[in-house]
Amino acid sequence: MAENRGAVTPAPFVHYQQAVDWINGLIPFGIRPGMQRIELIMERLGHPERKLKFIHVAGTNGKGSTCAFLTSVLRQSGYDVGTFTSPYITKFTDRFQYNETNIPDETLLEITNELKPLVEEIAATELGSPTMFEVSTAIAIYYYAKVVYPDFVVWETGVGGRLDVTNIVTPVVSIITNVGHDHMDILGDSLEAIASEKAGIIKPGVPVISAVEQPEVIEVIRETARQQKSTLYLMDDQYRLDTVSTAENHQIFHFHGPFRDIQDLTIRMNGAHQLKNAAVSVMALEVLRQYYAVLVDDEDLSTGLEAMKWAGRLEMISEQPRLLVDGAHNPEGAATLAQALRETYTYNRVHLMMGMLSTKNHTDYLRHILPIVDTLILTEPDFRKKMNAEDLNAIVQHVLAESPRPDLQIIIEPNWRKALDHLQGMTEADDLAVVSGTLYLIADVRSHILYQTDSEKGW
Repeated sequence: MAENRGAVTPAPFVHYQQAVDWINGLIPFGIRPGMQRIELIMERLGHPERKLKFIHVAGTNGKGSTCAFLTSVLRQSGYDVGTFTSPYITKFTDRFQYNETNIPDETLLEITNELKPLVEEIAATELGSPTMFEVSTAIAIYYYAKVVYPDFVVWETGVGGRLDVTNIVTPVVSIITNVGHDHMDILGDSLEAIASEKAGIIKPGVPVISAVEQPEVIEVIRETARQQKSTLYLMDDQYRLDTVSTAENHQIFHFHGPFRDIQDLTIRMNGAHQLKNAAVSVMALEVLRQYYAVLVDDEDLSTGLEAMKWAGRLEMISEQPRLLVDGAHNPEGAATLAQALRETYTYNRVHLMMGMLSTKNHTDYLRHILPIVDTLILTEPDFRKKMNAEDLNAIVQHVLAESPRPDLQIIIEPNWRKALDHLQGMTEADDLAVVSGTLYLIADVRSHILYQTDSEKGW
C-alpha cells in the first residue's frame, strides 16, 4: 500500500473493528444520490476503476442471486472473480469477495487507512462527507484494481442505478433483472420513474440483458438502450426459458437464446423467480462468449449454476423444525415467496414471522402473504430504521378488513429472539416455519441458528 497522504495525517487505525466502526460512522450522511464525491475519489486514486472488467447488475429483486450465479459459473470456468454486493448478511467483509472469499480483515484495514485522509479531505469541501456506501464502493474498487486483480468484477448496484455510486464504472455487460415497487422514496413513485433510474446503468454501446415484464418498463429500457446504441437482450423476446421440472432444491430448465439453445440446466435454488435469474445469467454469459470470447464450457456452465448458493433467499436453515428464511421485503418479493410456498414446499400449516423497516409501505406485501399463512408473528428487526410491531399490526388489520381471515392467529412480539422461540415452539414436524422481511432480520436469525453468534449485518 502507498503511504498515507500528508504529514499531519492522524494515526491510522490499528484494528479491523476500528476501520469498520469509522466506515459505519458515515451512515448518518445517509443515501445521497449523486456522482461528484465518488468521481473525485476515483480521480485522486488515478482512476483504478478503468482497469477492471465489470458486469453491472441492477434491479428491484434478484440482483444478489444473479450476481451469485454469474460468480459461480465464471469461477467454475477458471476465472478469478470479484463480487461486490449489499447488504451484507453476516459480516461487513461479506460485501467485498474475491473468488467467493471475503476480503481479509487486515486488507480492509490497510485500504481504509489509505482512503481515510482522502475522505476527510473531501468532507472538508463544499461536497460534504462521502457516505458509507461511497466509501465502501471506493474500498471495493481499490481492492480489486490494486490488490487482487480479478478477471471480472460482478458489481451490484446499491439503490437505483443512474445516480448510484456504482455507476462510476463502464461495464462490459449491464443487467437489469426486473423493476418493481421498492425505494420509491428515492427512485420515484411510478414504475416508469423507477425504470428510468435503473436504466441509467446502460452505457453507450454496452450490451444490456433484462427480464423486465411490465409494458411501460420495457418501453423505458428499450428506449434507453436505443439512445445509447446498446443491444438489448430481453427475456421472452431475444431469449427465453422453458421450465422442465420443479421440486424442492432441484429445478431444471431449457435455455433458448439468440446464439444457441442449451438443454437441461439445473439449479438448486427454489422459486420460479430463480429460474429467471439463472436465465438472465446464462444470457449474460452468452454475450460474454459472443462479444469477448470468454470461455465458458457447457459442463462448467451446468456445474456452476447447480453449485450456486445464496444466503437468505428461500434458504432452509433448519430441519427440526423446518425453518425457511427469505428476504422478501417488497410486494414483488412477497409474490415470489407466496408462489414458492404454494408450488414448491409441502406442509400442513405454515407459520410466518416477519419484521420490516419503517421506510416502506407494507400493505401490498401483506396482501400476498396473509392468505397463505396459518400463524403470523410480528416482530422488530434489530436495526435503526425498524418498524414498530404494533404499527405493522395496524397495517395487517387494515388488510384483514378487506379480506377477513378469522382463522389467522396473530402474535405480536417485538423482541425477535423471543418471537423466534415462539415460531420454533409451535412448528410441528409436518409444518413449515418461515422468517421473512428485511434482510437485517434474516441476518440475525441466520447467525443465531447457524452459528450461535450475532451478525454484524448492515447496508
